[in-house]
Amino acid sequence: MLAEISAYILPLVIIFIVVYGCASKVKVYDTFVEGAKEGLFIVADILPTLAGLMLSVGILRASSAFDLLGRLLSPMLEKIHMAAEVFTLTIVKMFSSSASTGLLLDIYKTYGTDSYNGLAASLILSSTETIFYTMSVYFMAAKITKTRYTLKGALLATAAGTAASLILAAVMV
Repeated sequence: MLAEISAYILPLVIIFIVVYGCASKVKVYDTFVEGAKEGLFIVADILPTLAGLMLSVGILRASSAFDLLGRLLSPMLEKIHMAAEVFTLTIVKMFSSSASTGLLLDIYKTYGTDSYNGLAASLILSSTETIFYTMSVYFMAAKITKTRYTLKGALLATAAGTAASLILAAVMV
């Protein structure tokens, strides 16, 4: 029943917006076109930043720099029962959600979905944010230049989410 209802939610929201706009004597189509124009200008503004970010993540991933970092830190990671691949996933997630999803699938293939590493990776992916993507794209779009404590707070939140994920995965296994 819920699946049937969800198929109608978006069309109903659109119809509601159009009816409400007409009742409020707003030129709905003209407003839509104006918003679409603004959206295209925003996309044009953030596209170079987004392309640079995606290119750099692709280069780092293809060069195995993340894997090397994971292997270098593996003695420390073993003490907290974290596989190097899970650490790599945590780092990549800060830059790209889609790239980290690919790493998650690799962890599932290697360790299994119900293993400690599989559960920890799943929890980390869902309890952390794409910090650098969010900061570069959204701050660029909003023209925010003074980020103050945003990066420190986001890194602290990622560390807390990662720690909580490792603890929860240990309890669940």
